[in-house]
Amino acid sequence: MVRLVLFGGEATVTLLLHLADFNERRWAAGFAAALPGHRVVTRADQYDPDEIDYIFIWKPKPDAFAGLKNLKAILSLGAGVDALLRNPSRPVDVPIVRFMDEDLQQRMSDYVVAQVTMHQRLITRFRRDQQARRWSQLYPAPAWDASVGIMGLGQLGLDAIKHLKVFGYKLRGWSRSAKQIEGVEVFTGTEQFEAFLNGTDILVNLLPLTPETQGILNYETFARLRRGGLDGEGPVIVNAGRGGHQKEADIVRALEDGTLKAASLDVFEVEPLPQQSPLWAMDNVYITPHIAAASSERTGVAYFSKVIRDHAAGQPLPNVIDFGRGY
Repeated sequence: MVRLVLFGGEATVTLLLHLADFNERRWAAGFAAALPGHRVVTRADQYDPDEIDYIFIWKPKPDAFAGLKNLKAILSLGAGVDALLRNPSRPVDVPIVRFMDEDLQQRMSDYVVAQVTMHQRLITRFRRDQQARRWSQLYPAPAWDASVGIMGLGQLGLDAIKHLKVFGYKLRGWSRSAKQIEGVEVFTGTEQFEAFLNGTDILVNLLPLTPETQGILNYETFARLRRGGLDGEGPVIVNAGRGGHQKEADIVRALEDGTLKAASLDVFEVEPLPQQSPLWAMDNVYITPHIAAASSERTGVAYFSKVIRDHAAGQPLPNVIDFGRGY
C-alpha cells in the first residue's frame, strides 16, 4: 500500500462510509480513487473499528458509532446535522464537519428560486383554472411587489438571497444573530420574529434544526404572515430546511381554512411521507422527496477527500459545527 508522508513519517487513514439511501460501493470507489494510499471501507466490509479515523455519514443508524474509539472527525454528507447530534452512540468530543460547497448552495438556490417564482406567479390559481377548463385572465403583479422572507441567514440563506435579488423581490431575513445584508431588511431573535412575519408574503425556511427551531412552522407562525399580498392569493410557505421544523397537521389546517394559500415542502416529519398523509391529495401543496439540495458524488468526494488529506497533513477542519448552537 502506498503511504502518505506526514511530517517526515508515514501515515495512512481509514475512512468508513455509512450512507443510508445512497450507493455506498459507488461512493467508496470514488473515495478510493481520490485517496490513494488510504483505506476506504463500507459497512459491508471486514474492518477493525479501532482503525477507523473518519466516518462519512448520512442518516445514521442508532449504533452507527459503536466501537469507533479513535475517530478524528465525523463527516456529514448533508448540511443538516441534527440527526447526528441526536445519535445515542455518537462520541461527544469528536468534531462534526458538515458539507457545504458551491454546488450544494447552487442546488438549494435553484429550488428556492423555482418555488418562490412559481408562487409569485400564482401557479395554484392557474392550475385550478386549468383543471376546471376556466379561462380567467388575472395578471400577476411583478416580483418587486412580493415580499420574500428568508428564515436562516447562513451560507444557504445568503446564496438564496443573492439569486432572488436578481428578480427584484422585496427581501427580508430573520436569524438568531444580528446581520447586515445589503438590500435586505434583517430581523433578529424572538423579539423581532412577529415583525418579520407581518411583512412577509412568501416564507422560505432554511434554518438549521435546533431545539429552538423545532416546530417553528406552525399555525401561530402562519397566522402572523402578511394578509392580502400576492394579489390577494398569499401567503405561502417554502420549507427546504428539516422536517422537524414543521407541524404538518398545522400546515393542513392552515391550507384548508385559507390561513395559507399554498405550500412547497421538500422535507417532512416522517420520511418517506406516509401514504395516508392528507398532504398528498392537496392541490395547493407541492411535494418533493427531500431533493432540494442533494449532494452529488463528484462534489462530495472531492470536498471530503480534500478535508481528509488536509487534516491528515495537520490543517484544521473546515465547517465544524458549534455544539453549543447545534449547527
